[in-house]
Amino acid sequence: MDIQIELGAGRGRRDAIYRQIREAILDGRLRDGDALPPTRELAQRLAVSRNTVSAAYDRLVAEGFLESRVGAGTFVGAGARRDGRAPDSGPASLTAVPVWDDVPRPPDRFREQPSFDFRSGAPDVSLFPFDTWRRLVTQQLRRSRHDLLTYGDPQGHPGLREAIARHIGVSRAVRVTADDVLVTNGSQQAVDLAARVLVEPGARVAVEDPGYPPPRQLFATLGARPVGVPVDDEGIVVDAIPDDCRLVYVTPSHQFPLGVSMSMARRVALIDWARRHDAAILEDDYDTEFRYTGRPLEPLRSLDSGGRVLYIGSFSKVLLPGLRLGFLVAPPGLRPALAKAKYLTDWHSASLTQAALAEFMDSGEFARHIRRTRREYAARREVVCRVVARVFPELRLIPSSAGLHVSAFSATPVRPMVRAARRAGVRIYTLGDFTGVRDALDGLVFGFGAIPRDRIEPGLRELRAFADSDRALT
Repeated sequence: MDIQIELGAGRGRRDAIYRQIREAILDGRLRDGDALPPTRELAQRLAVSRNTVSAAYDRLVAEGFLESRVGAGTFVGAGARRDGRAPDSGPASLTAVPVWDDVPRPPDRFREQPSFDFRSGAPDVSLFPFDTWRRLVTQQLRRSRHDLLTYGDPQGHPGLREAIARHIGVSRAVRVTADDVLVTNGSQQAVDLAARVLVEPGARVAVEDPGYPPPRQLFATLGARPVGVPVDDEGIVVDAIPDDCRLVYVTPSHQFPLGVSMSMARRVALIDWARRHDAAILEDDYDTEFRYTGRPLEPLRSLDSGGRVLYIGSFSKVLLPGLRLGFLVAPPGLRPALAKAKYLTDWHSASLTQAALAEFMDSGEFARHIRRTRREYAARREVVCRVVARVFPELRLIPSSAGLHVSAFSATPVRPMVRAARRAGVRIYTLGDFTGVRDALDGLVFGFGAIPRDRIEPGLRELRAFADSDRALT
């Protein structure tokens, strides 16, 4: 392993080599078992005698920091980092701009392993066809295509953009071409890019309340002023949107977290509002591949004749969150700016993954996967609704027909119960977790994508036990 050592112009070079290697071991830059450069090589690089380097190594070996193996070389000794101290980063003189103080830390769900996982928006990764995916990725690697191994088009892999255009054209009646599609790293980056090209610092942005928290937080970090707009059983209340909002972020097909679908009358009213106020609509159609009852309503994008709607889709919910792929469909006038924003943000999404996903969609495997998982999630949804109705008769399930969660209103506070349940390994969220006004809404969000079917009823009964227990009040 190369190691950077600084030698001054004076004497004491042996001690400098000893001290800097010792510090690198103590602060963890050199780990147990790491190989050090041969004495001859390091001496040549530092322009000192080999005896100087050998003397420094010998002292470190004698103190247990290094170990010498005949015929193999010199290595950091096992357990050499004895004091466990962190690297010295100097005085804490730098701080982030104040807006980041109000952004919460990433949730613990990325580290927890709960006994019963009712989180929303998480698919069951065990249902993913890993063997098929591994074969497709391997095929792309074997082709050794240079275009997948160098910098790519910020707008995305051409084959994937064409596959996405066909998919949403058939499944969602969104008539677009590949030129209209921009591939992103998940839906969150699509929100970020849209906000960057549409919203100036200080502008107001309307978000649903309750609603998905990350977009609200993202808008604020970009200098916008997000304002919560209430949602009823027909979707966002258009009349409550402030007139000076530049952008409206909505989840009309399966409102998060309530689960209601925006009525046709409300969709038309929202598009008309955007036209009259010269505003844009950011439509997040995040999980409507999983529709279980009724005919899907047309997306806002397919109703829009004035170029006001930007349409977002994600593969995180329908395939794997770890793929980090989504897409943004925008009006022609915004395409150049969005491509520039994508380029400046991260240049492009991973080309190899995009190419494999294009093949996955073109081969029909994507459609087969959706049909297979839709049946499984429909069965889980039926179990959730049936058991909640029986075990929690005081809750009122909110009608919904799509997605990976169902929600319910509660006439009494649920936070004490949820806090106690989380400590015991039952992961579930409240409606109040997704509103800008704390405790303004009582209810539960029952996700069923991440929990096996046979674990749903035991998990809900465990939750019921906390509702009935004095522990829920502690």
